[in-house]
Amino acid sequence: MAVLTYQQLHFILFPFMAQGHMIPMIDIAKLLSHRGVRVTVLLTPHNAARVGPVVSRAQESGLPVQVHLLDFPCAEAGLPSGCENFDLLPSFDLAMKFFDATKMLRPQVERLLREGLKPSPSCIIADMCFPWATDLARELHIPRIVFHGMCCFSLLCEHNLVRWPELEKVESDSEYFEVPGVPDKIEMTKAQVTHMVNPRSKEWSELCGEIIEAEENAYGILVNSFEELEPEYIKEFKKAKGKYVWTIGPVSLCNKVGPDKGERGNKASIDLDQCLNWLNSMGPASVLFVCLGSLSRLPTPQMVELGLALKASKRPFIWVIRHLSKEFQDFLEQEKYEEGVKGQGLIIHGWSPQVLILSHPSVGAFMTHCGWNSTLEGIASGVPLLTLPLFAEQFLNEKLAVNVLKVGVRVGMESPIVFGEEEMAGVQVSRDKIVAAVEEAFGGGREGEMRRKRAKALREAARRAVEEGGSSHLNMAKLIQDVGEETKALKSSA
Repeated sequence: MAVLTYQQLHFILFPFMAQGHMIPMIDIAKLLSHRGVRVTVLLTPHNAARVGPVVSRAQESGLPVQVHLLDFPCAEAGLPSGCENFDLLPSFDLAMKFFDATKMLRPQVERLLREGLKPSPSCIIADMCFPWATDLARELHIPRIVFHGMCCFSLLCEHNLVRWPELEKVESDSEYFEVPGVPDKIEMTKAQVTHMVNPRSKEWSELCGEIIEAEENAYGILVNSFEELEPEYIKEFKKAKGKYVWTIGPVSLCNKVGPDKGERGNKASIDLDQCLNWLNSMGPASVLFVCLGSLSRLPTPQMVELGLALKASKRPFIWVIRHLSKEFQDFLEQEKYEEGVKGQGLIIHGWSPQVLILSHPSVGAFMTHCGWNSTLEGIASGVPLLTLPLFAEQFLNEKLAVNVLKVGVRVGMESPIVFGEEEMAGVQVSRDKIVAAVEEAFGGGREGEMRRKRAKALREAARRAVEEGGSSHLNMAKLIQDVGEETKALKSSA
């Protein structure tokens, strides 16, 4: 049976409407189209505008990638007008309505995939948050591939914990237990695990059940990681799932030029030349980059502690402040904070050109919320991480960075800061602890030297993985070949 050529294949990419999910999917679209595969990305108008410049540059360079717009049913789902991205929700109480809205997209997607695309779709790579995509793909006789915004370490831990009956015997949310069936000794609390393991409501439990079932029936799983980073966890995760798992990362490394690095995910809130000029004025590996994600929000008292710690550290820093409460704005004005750190700190209000900053030689450490995109971008840049996890699988990612890879320094977060309930959390980590963690990341004696050496070694391994002949480069070719063979088989048996 002849296998479809790359040019005959048509991949449909369907990212969930949140920055951490969309950004790697756009990178994957570019990687596939660079191989000659036709790619259609399904986006809503607001989200398409965020990634528009990057997609336009790809199209202008001749890559076969296009965007198809879906109408997001805000009103029908009971959402405020224009809430097309998770970060636009005024309250976390609306989260389930947002997921309801995504379920309402199925008729539009089905019409498009049945009738609206030429050549006809070969597969759909849909975010884990669209469990209905598995049933739709089966009806259309095409493979459904699940995209997780997580690494195999966290996916394996989650997989094992969901199926571990002993977890029910852990009574306290703050009691540490050992994660079963993983290569290293990993200790967590119930509060630190994901919603998939410890759902916070009946609605979340039902959604998580749908996601797990859809993944079990999917053709395979696509992971933004690379074999040299977590070989044992990739091996064990493949064994646990018993299906195709393709590791094709770090996908961020497909962004070679400044504009793509600077506008990845959204237009930067700072002039790129201004940012680069500031970095150029600093010494090698001297700058601390602080960015805590697109959804994460620290409570105001903790933001104040962080700001005072950065100032007290006496080290140059770039601090990205995505969300500004009135109380924190008052603090900045009353303390004349930005004026007081002039020459030491650069503050970016809004969206930062994260990959561009991390790839600059002046950056010596990265304080991160441990979202997987950020964690992997830090690893691919070869800098030590200061870990400040807040929710979701971020505490698992911290364990990978600190305990397994040994390229991270814990800032000291013990309990999650629940999205939408930030102001209830107060101060968890004092300014003194933050300053001590910064000093350990930049200094740290012999252990600090080894940490920086390991970080640089992982950077080189990441670069080799995506180069021609590297593990992720080969896995991308295997993904395309596997989809071509499966599509041909499904069409023949339909």
